[in-house]
Amino acid sequence: MKRSTINRRQLVGSGLLLGLAPGVAFTEQAASMLRKPIPSSGEKLPVIGLGTYNVFDTESSASEIATRKAIVEQLTNAGGSLLDTSPMYNRSERVIGDVIKAGVDRDALFLATKVWIDGRAAGAAQMQRSADLMQTDVVDLMQVHNLRDTALHMATIRDWQEAGKIRYSGLTHYTAGAQSALAREMREFKPDFIQINYSLGEREAENSLLPMAKDQGVAVLINRPFQAGRLFSAVAGKSVPEWAQTFASSWGQFFLKFIISHPAVTCAIPATSKPHHMLDNLGAGTGEMPDTAMRKRMANFFENL
Repeated sequence: MKRSTINRRQLVGSGLLLGLAPGVAFTEQAASMLRKPIPSSGEKLPVIGLGTYNVFDTESSASEIATRKAIVEQLTNAGGSLLDTSPMYNRSERVIGDVIKAGVDRDALFLATKVWIDGRAAGAAQMQRSADLMQTDVVDLMQVHNLRDTALHMATIRDWQEAGKIRYSGLTHYTAGAQSALAREMREFKPDFIQINYSLGEREAENSLLPMAKDQGVAVLINRPFQAGRLFSAVAGKSVPEWAQTFASSWGQFFLKFIISHPAVTCAIPATSKPHHMLDNLGAGTGEMPDTAMRKRMANFFENL
């Protein structure tokens, strides 16, 4: 961090996605949002962030920026901070900058982006453009996107960390097939973070990268937490099981809590452009978390759907 064609909007309409009430007290939620330490520094990061793939690739009109600003403010008001983006996501970095210009507090955000180009000079230019687009002098996390030209870009990232322009380094991928290559580069380059796919529908990282990250002291961001919507399709027409309702009031929270309760996972970054989905996702960062036995039960339940 889900083959009928039901989607999350239809689950909301059917009453199967309970979520948090629109009037939830954000101050209480912010105080109770689970935070996990970044191993390389001890800084604590809220466990629910926001991905921007597709959903922030929009025009910079007043209405579009207002909608994204509202979503980001939901995130920060609830105690979250991490926004993940990439030059590969077209207009997303610019829209983040527009949201900051519109009044979102930059200091409340943990900005994570990526470098995705060949060559050291081109990489440095792309990183600087990302910072400029996002209206920031310092990027909290710069990640080598999909392991593209890692050695050259990690050298630049290290230099910029020394200069105070980047706070943390990272490596990313989004497929199980790339996990062995990512493991090799983790050993070689020792990043502060990795970003990988992991969910109830894609559990391959449990056997390799997650234990390795835990052993090496590497923070872990999770992309594809809903497996591009397939997890919601898998539970179409079903209610959250009674045994899970003490900690998950919706399927989105069920899926996210499975991810963030893993001891190696630092933060999940579900993408959304819908405020009611953002609200529900944020609910996963609070309250009771599944223990090891419950996680096994959740996995068995999903495998037997």
